[in-house]
Amino acid sequence: MADYTISVIPGDGIGKEVVPEGIKVLEAAGKKFGISFEWKTYPWGCDYYKSYGKMMPDDGIERLRDSHAVFLGAVGFPGVPDHVSLWGLLIPIRRRLEQYINLRPVRMLKGMVSPLRGRGPEDIDFVVVRENNEGEYSEIGGRLYAGTDAEMAVQESVFTKKGVDRVLRYAFELARRREKKHVTSATKSNGIIHTMPFWDERFRDVSKDYPDVKADQYHIDILTAHFVLHPDRFDVVVGSNLFGDILSDLGPAVAGTIGFAPSANINPEGAYPSMFEPVHGSAPDIAGKGIANPIAQIWSGAMMLEHLGRFDAASTIEGAIERFLLESPIRTPDMGGKSGTREVGSAIGDAL
Repeated sequence: MADYTISVIPGDGIGKEVVPEGIKVLEAAGKKFGISFEWKTYPWGCDYYKSYGKMMPDDGIERLRDSHAVFLGAVGFPGVPDHVSLWGLLIPIRRRLEQYINLRPVRMLKGMVSPLRGRGPEDIDFVVVRENNEGEYSEIGGRLYAGTDAEMAVQESVFTKKGVDRVLRYAFELARRREKKHVTSATKSNGIIHTMPFWDERFRDVSKDYPDVKADQYHIDILTAHFVLHPDRFDVVVGSNLFGDILSDLGPAVAGTIGFAPSANINPEGAYPSMFEPVHGSAPDIAGKGIANPIAQIWSGAMMLEHLGRFDAASTIEGAIERFLLESPIRTPDMGGKSGTREVGSAIGDAL
């Protein structure tokens, strides 16, 4: 019997190309550390939608519940509106499995090249903690007078004390385990008059329980500037659903490329499986060409192992990525090379 049952959703676009490479490296790590996996693959996504009119079957969430984790490739592809694909697959999984923490490391590995002049791995090493279940990404709202000159759209943000406090506490607990012990809150309370002042109040109250952790806050607009000008300032950055989403794309770009960016959708209590996916999306422009960078998917696999308590295997995969970057000439086009997805995956597997 396998140690872990992993639900696999390759999804759309390059997800179908990078997920096999992630599995390849996880299997290599498994052999090294005596870890066995059972992979249950589900063909859900935009192709499934075109055939069945929905992104996954009605009992899709139930099928995932008994897994130890979910390994996701990408969601979204031309021909299916983005709001249909996202709200038909990714967001229901995050919400019904209570994956209320979205964890996105921003780390410049050795061998990476930052677009920022004079910055190295010692300067860029922080984590974005994003609230993942409520905030600006609510379903509350609608349209009136569609198709007329009076047409209007209303979208409501939802911030609950429970929802805000649990993501803030996760960020502070995480900071306690890191060297800098510093939490930065992303806000916009000078322009958003109700929800952001509430977020700030909760941040101040929660921070009182962590006197050993430095706490500060920035408005989202200047915070994006500081990500570029002073990335070395940051340790743990916590933000609402929208702000965390934006910052966790900017961060990896500052570190070198969004093609390296992993993420985890976490249910911290372990009542439901957590889900691990790259940040980069389905990249329709290169899908099917076999040139997608699989590093973000592979790194997401390392995050999955860490979540499952296999810290030695997780750190070994991260080390293998660094060794690959330092020692191998193999590069996908986004890294300035001409190699393919499979070549990179195999090279990192060999580096284990």
